[in-house]
Amino acid sequence: NGQLADCPDSPNCVLSQSTDPRHTISPIKYEGDPHEALRKLRELLVTMPGMQLVTTKETYLHAVATSPLFRFRDDVEFVVDPDASVIHCRSASRVGYSDIEANRQRLEAIRHAYSR
Repeated sequence: NGQLADCPDSPNCVLSQSTDPRHTISPIKYEGDPHEALRKLRELLVTMPGMQLVTTKETYLHAVATSPLFRFRDDVEFVVDPDASVIHCRSASRVGYSDIEANRQRLEAIRHAYSR
């Protein structure tokens, strides 16, 4: 339905659709065709170390990011909002409480790489 799951109360999750300032992150802006935007994002994700695509649908991507040292697995999700010309994003740790901003840094790195 175009909505990603809310973040839990723990600080190890960020979500562009969140209303909670602790979890809020900006979506990825794009211009042009939404399918092309998602294709570009998919191509970017497969080049990132430790990132594995799990689900690819018409307007949705789900990947799992595995950290190099401790092999923690985080869920990374994206959904296209064609009306706003943005890709909403969510990154959340599967275990633990704090992530030392790893999920936020991951999505910021993806946004930066996407905009280049």
